[in-house]
Amino acid sequence: MGNNSLSKCGCGGLIFWRSTPKDNPDNFEEASNTSDTKKQQGSREGVTSIETSSSDKHADSSPGSNAKPVPVVNQTLQRNHPKVLQTEGYVNNGRRVPKDAVGISGELESMFSDRQKGSNTLVRASSSNVMMHSNLGNLRKGGNTNTYSQNVGDYRSKKSDETPVSNGRYTNQRVENASKGSTEKVGSLCRVVSTRMDPEQLKIMGNEDYKNGRFQEALALYDAAISIDPNRASYRSNKSAALTGLGRLLEAVFECREAIRIEPHYQRAHQRLGNLSKRLGETDKALYHYKLAGSEADPEEMAKIKRIQFHLNKCTEARRIGDWNNLIKEASNAISSGADSAPQIFALQAEAFLKLRRHQHAEEALMKGPNFDVDQCTRFFGQICNANLLVIRARVYLAVGRFEDALVAINQACKLDSNNKDAMKVMMKAKAVARARSNGNELFKASNFSEACVAYEEGLENDPYNSVLLCNRAACRSKLGQFEKAVEDCNAALNLRPSYMRARLRRADCNAKLKRWEASVQDYEILVKESPEDEGIRTSLMEAKEHLMQQRRE
Repeated sequence: MGNNSLSKCGCGGLIFWRSTPKDNPDNFEEASNTSDTKKQQGSREGVTSIETSSSDKHADSSPGSNAKPVPVVNQTLQRNHPKVLQTEGYVNNGRRVPKDAVGISGELESMFSDRQKGSNTLVRASSSNVMMHSNLGNLRKGGNTNTYSQNVGDYRSKKSDETPVSNGRYTNQRVENASKGSTEKVGSLCRVVSTRMDPEQLKIMGNEDYKNGRFQEALALYDAAISIDPNRASYRSNKSAALTGLGRLLEAVFECREAIRIEPHYQRAHQRLGNLSKRLGETDKALYHYKLAGSEADPEEMAKIKRIQFHLNKCTEARRIGDWNNLIKEASNAISSGADSAPQIFALQAEAFLKLRRHQHAEEALMKGPNFDVDQCTRFFGQICNANLLVIRARVYLAVGRFEDALVAINQACKLDSNNKDAMKVMMKAKAVARARSNGNELFKASNFSEACVAYEEGLENDPYNSVLLCNRAACRSKLGQFEKAVEDCNAALNLRPSYMRARLRRADCNAKLKRWEASVQDYEILVKESPEDEGIRTSLMEAKEHLMQQRRE
């Protein structure tokens, strides 16, 4: 190559440009418009970088070595996916290797021979590589490790450390990778390096991962197929199934809609969209799509939708007449009938609990429901409906003392529906209560307990049943020696939120100072069960028990 600052290396009939150390590795030069490259650029565009390392254990590090890559690479790919297509040839050490002499191992040979040269720079992959999916990033191999990251086989998004549960939400369990052990990792590498993947072949590989419960890997493969052929309805429908498996229901809905846009009479997509609409509580949409699903429609699912409709009608009537207990019951029935990811139904439950001043149960009901992205939720439910959902969410957050979260939610609601009078009322209330809490806290820290008590009372004028403000006022009254009034505030806070441990601790302390040892012991025993590692609570419990025994003896 002489004085050229760039050198070529071939892989599967494609030319990669690799910058030498004296150049900026981010500045790539486009490959020449040869007949070989034109064949590769027929259906898609985009580039991805691959960082290579001279420490690759699969390549001979001796100069001038022409050793073949480890045969297990090609064997693994052929065993797992025997239909993977062969490449058309490549350039190796300045000579052209014919088409019929090159397989997947030939592609890898050029990659490994590049590693033998001791280059630590980035190699630019072609637009026809499977890695064109925008989230896959660079394939890196550093040091003497044997870990390949961010390929199609073991691709993960930022949230892939969470696994979906049946109700469409996540738990903090790590998703099991599809490829384990060195052999599987090599097989995953083959998936990435192959430059001749047909979108149908990617779909077949994605189907295999989906059947084995590897939804994240399946999603990456379906995405790769869509990037090659975005107008194939089956790829969109299959991607929707993978998203559903990951609990990303709204994204799954949008993919189904796209599949139906491409192919309006695609029955499988209508069936999936009907099922998703049922889970999201949109019964009219669910029935519409089930009717268009034809033979794909399940009569049992149709019956579930009608049961959900029945319970939702009951919810509407109960809310109209203010029968909050019946509303809670009918909402639970609708959820158990199949609407397990409907935010509007969980919001109805939370609203009913707020009306009954059962703030703890309201928060629990809200947390059981899905927490969709605001923009996606607006796109599916519409601006007005989502604004109403956010108003209820803000009310619940405010009731349990999550003032910052309440302000965020109500601000979003007002942006979505500026004419919503309920949203404006909640906005004013949230700002007043948050300001009173902040002022009271500053005064309490400065030991101005009387003034802090007044500040909390100003907040309680706007929200008389705010458990946090009641508990904070109890703290001020305790400091001022008003133990009876402090106990009253703690009682009110615990009636709203029985698991409010700070209010219970404060009440136990005030009862101890009033020498009500039996009531104090009861609270301390509950606190010890909740926080068994807290030595201070254990000590207070022992002291209260000793005083109680002495009191009984007297």
